[in-house]
Amino acid sequence: LDAGLELLAQSSADVIYLVDSFGAFYPEQIERLSDKYLNVAAKYNKKIGIHAHNNQQLAFANTIEALSRGVSYLDATMSGMGRGAGNCNMELLLGFLRNPKYSLNPVLKFLQNQMLPLKKTGLVWGCDVQYMLTGQQNQHPRTAIAFTAEQREDYAEFYQSLLDRE
Repeated sequence: LDAGLELLAQSSADVIYLVDSFGAFYPEQIERLSDKYLNVAAKYNKKIGIHAHNNQQLAFANTIEALSRGVSYLDATMSGMGRGAGNCNMELLLGFLRNPKYSLNPVLKFLQNQMLPLKKTGLVWGCDVQYMLTGQQNQHPRTAIAFTAEQREDYAEFYQSLLDRE
């Protein structure tokens, strides 16, 4: 990771992202990683961003932890929409920031007029047991995505299959 960060920091990229693709990180890990990324970025005048997945319902907490450490690019999506368990919810983040330049009303109207109808069509995202389990095991959520697509409900068997993969 250290070598990779050094290479990225020396590249033409303006922003380096800390990404929790598996939704496996906890706030204390985000604290440590944010500090590591920020220290490298400071040497090369780069910014740091975070992109958190919500497998363990920690995308918002992890985003706030990164913000508190000095990370300045914060990814969020409306209603947390994203692959599998989704991402940090925009409405949660804007409510937390309490900045008068951000208005929550247009976001709420968008949720009502766009996101609710999408969900009513059967489009699925958000944390479920299968995503929680892949996040806890620090495994790619492709197996949880397949579990969902197959409309399976055998959580204990699925969990054992994750343990057997280790």
